[in-house]
Amino acid sequence: MKRSLKKLTALSMAAAMAFSLAGCSSGNGGETTAAEAAKTDTQAAGTGSTGEPVTLKITWWGGQGRHDYTQKMLDAYTASHPNVTFEAMPSGWDGYFDKLATQAASGSMPDIVQMDYLYITTYAKNNSLADLQQFVDDGTIDTSKIDQNLLNTGNINGKLNGMVLSSSYLSVGYNPEVLADAGVTEPDSSWTWDDFIQTAETVKEKTGKYGMAGGPVDDTNLFNYWVRQHGESLFSEDKKAIGYADDKLCSDFIQMWADLMAKGAAPNPDEYAAIQTLGEEGRPVVTGEGAMLTEWNNYATKVSGTNDKLKMVTPPMVAGSDAKGLWMKPGMFFSIAETSKVKKEAAEFIDWFVNSEEANDIMMAERGTPVSSEIRDYMVASGKLSDQQATMFKGVEDALALCGETPDPDPVGMSEVNESFKNAAYSAFYGQMTPEEAAAKFRKDADAILSRNN
Repeated sequence: MKRSLKKLTALSMAAAMAFSLAGCSSGNGGETTAAEAAKTDTQAAGTGSTGEPVTLKITWWGGQGRHDYTQKMLDAYTASHPNVTFEAMPSGWDGYFDKLATQAASGSMPDIVQMDYLYITTYAKNNSLADLQQFVDDGTIDTSKIDQNLLNTGNINGKLNGMVLSSSYLSVGYNPEVLADAGVTEPDSSWTWDDFIQTAETVKEKTGKYGMAGGPVDDTNLFNYWVRQHGESLFSEDKKAIGYADDKLCSDFIQMWADLMAKGAAPNPDEYAAIQTLGEEGRPVVTGEGAMLTEWNNYATKVSGTNDKLKMVTPPMVAGSDAKGLWMKPGMFFSIAETSKVKKEAAEFIDWFVNSEEANDIMMAERGTPVSSEIRDYMVASGKLSDQQATMFKGVEDALALCGETPDPDPVGMSEVNESFKNAAYSAFYGQMTPEEAAAKFRKDADAILSRNN
């Protein structure tokens, strides 16, 4: 999904306003009911739940399918918690954070907010989000079945500002039929970058098809994996600069892809631009015109309606390195507005959303792989999952053994950093500069972006 600089700029300005306006704004946009006026000081602070009638305002982004089943979840929760009703505010992705920024500025954010990894740091730094740790400590939200590294992705500067809802990890999707046509063995989690390159080149040589048919520099996720595999960090600890010391790390990455493009084993930028117009289900790997692509681990499930034979594997390893480059990425979070007067009730709903069989029977992993290992086991045993979904769930358990610590949430200005990385790499792919020059340019541009925003 496209995340524009315009949105981040608007967000930063509006969220800064929220800090100054929060003291004179109410959590329900200025509307005070008689029931709220009668609450005790504890309830007004949003830390108590008495069973009195409450309305939870909740917002999320997604398509119509997500809107429909989320409403069913809200109805189911109200059926078992008759004192709780919801004011739902569903939205598409476009415009979601523009509206949320305006609400933050006016102190009228909904009680429960679906939050993205790209934006959570900005909202947390401007004190728009409540610390959920109090509700973990008192048992309202059960996190005992959630991987600690994944849980920590919602922790910003010592505060749990987001409860992770789902997980994903970087993967390589592949078409087994294309690999078989090329006489190539299907990869497993022990494969190396040399194996990857040989596979891509062999597919091109034997079949004339792309060995690797994705875009390696759409963002910095794959490069971040590469950096972590080499025992380095993409960003400095204070997020004000690039974290690795030697630009050879970047130039080697760019050179590897430039070489594959030169041999026709991977699409050059112009060819890839044409591929992007085909949509997810029209990509070469799905249609049988390519062997591999880098994606998140739920890709095979997403396109199973068009091709249910695709498989996923963890990305290649660096030969001889014990560094764990892989990480569990949070799919999204639920956050609670700092201005909310019903924080306790909001936390109770979040716990139900994450940990109940009832909720997950309705959701069916549409938001991503559930973060609770107990729920994952339940869903697999229930027999309700498709074969691809069951494989995806099992893959999470296998991938955890290869995962290191999850990186901190993206720094402010991340969309600009991604764009500068793509532009530098494309300059090398087009032959306008060497990979070494491209690596130096990326460092210079990224350092300027990071120092300005963090």
